[in-house]
Amino acid sequence: MNWEPWTGCYKVSDGCSYCYYYGPYSKRFGQNTVYKTDDFYNPITQNKKGAYKIPSNKTVNTCFATDFFISEADEYREEAWSMIKQRADLDFLILTKRIDRFLVALPNDWGDGYDNVMIGCSVENQELADYRLPLFISYPIKRRFVACAPLLEPIYLSKYINSLKSVTVGGETSREARLCDFEWVLNIREQCEKAGIGFWFKNTGSLFKKDNIIQKVNPYKQGSLVKEIDINIKHEGI
Repeated sequence: MNWEPWTGCYKVSDGCSYCYYYGPYSKRFGQNTVYKTDDFYNPITQNKKGAYKIPSNKTVNTCFATDFFISEADEYREEAWSMIKQRADLDFLILTKRIDRFLVALPNDWGDGYDNVMIGCSVENQELADYRLPLFISYPIKRRFVACAPLLEPIYLSKYINSLKSVTVGGETSREARLCDFEWVLNIREQCEKAGIGFWFKNTGSLFKKDNIIQKVNPYKQGSLVKEIDINIKHEGI
């Protein structure tokens, strides 16, 4: 279940260069203006019988086509937080490359976090991991994960991994996608296994190297390929 309360975005770091939503080969290329969508009130919209259109116990992927913490949405975010709090029966999954704006974008009653919100911090290389993750693990968040995506090089998480419960990994999906090396994926998996946390290999990306063979992978086949590889680590509490 996706919820896109606003749309529009722009590059904030290297992982955005070939964004599948706003990159140079995407349909939304150049759509940099951030504005509310018609779906803004979806979480609290009811049908004629008075039931919510989004039923209880669903996971709602929030702002996956933009960034929940983008500054241009500051005027909309308080109302969005209010709807998230109202729908305590839903899990809201928020993934961001702008974790450095987290503290200035919180509702007044956040405390140590809402029970129904999971925050993911996206990192694509070691430099950004070392910048974003110290901030991320210092913030008051009850449920958190790291997304190494798009994975552009080996990333070492040893300084931060004991503060996490799960890590997801994915390659870059684009016509000009950069390489995702399976050895990098396995290295992160090993780090998670040693730390006793969850690991999810989400997608291969469009250019995937495995067993010294580089292959181009259709976007619609990336998920099925990782299922065949089957290296995920489940962890209770995620």
